[in-house]
Amino acid sequence: MEEKCIEQLEQTGNYKIIRRYVRPDFYNESGGQEILKGIFLDSETTGLNAQKDKVIEIAIVPFEFDRNGNIYRILPEYDALNDPGIPIPDDITRLTGITDKMVAGQSIDLNRVAEMLKDTRLVIAHNAGFDRPFMENLFDGFKNISWACSIRDVDWKEEGFESNKLEYLAYKFGFFYEGHRATIDCLAGIHLLSQTLPVSGISAMEKLLQSARTPTYRLLASNAPFSKKDDLRKRGYRWNNDQKVWYKNISAKRLDDEQGWLKQNVYGGRLPKLPKTKITAMLRYSARI
Repeated sequence: MEEKCIEQLEQTGNYKIIRRYVRPDFYNESGGQEILKGIFLDSETTGLNAQKDKVIEIAIVPFEFDRNGNIYRILPEYDALNDPGIPIPDDITRLTGITDKMVAGQSIDLNRVAEMLKDTRLVIAHNAGFDRPFMENLFDGFKNISWACSIRDVDWKEEGFESNKLEYLAYKFGFFYEGHRATIDCLAGIHLLSQTLPVSGISAMEKLLQSARTPTYRLLASNAPFSKKDDLRKRGYRWNNDQKVWYKNISAKRLDDEQGWLKQNVYGGRLPKLPKTKITAMLRYSARI
């Protein structure tokens, strides 16, 4: 009866029904493909700076996938609170619901984390540029493994979405979830990756894997004139205050075009030899670049 009512409402064109996320028993049945183990990870922290802020919660949700981006089973997860040894800022408590009382005396079992990482081929986070530095500070095992980002490794704008926020994307794909806690965010992230993208027609997981396999380069605009800082910023360059240099991460196919732009617009028609670092999924999103 419920499904019939939903169908009737949606057929009018005046309603869009979104469903509460329900953890599935499996997404696909194994069809003879090599099954790989991935992890969707999320962390909650006392702030945004991985050098001084602390982790207060971690969730690791392992799942099975294949090289074509098909997702199979979700495996048993690990979720732990962690006492940061400092008061949790009020705005973090409002955002996450995690209080000082909840984390008092709690700690992350790093042996359990190491066990979860065994045989893992890929760690995914929704904003890996945030999570990976925190995780590498927490446990060295996160350094020697490939990472991908469900924000940056899927071009959501190209697929017609106005935002890459997880709750927004979930809504656009017809499901919702409640709470801003690590485990449910991971489960929602895996569910999102199982969806078919509207423009490319492939799953978000397949698109993410394509991006993760493709090397990129970090190009340094070394000794760029100070007068060109606004042009560089508009072009998408970011300032590294430690190295005192502008940099940009770009794909291999755009490297020559980018250096041509720098030659004409920054270096006055002469291109110096610019440092560049090849970045694969083993290093991508790490603060060690």
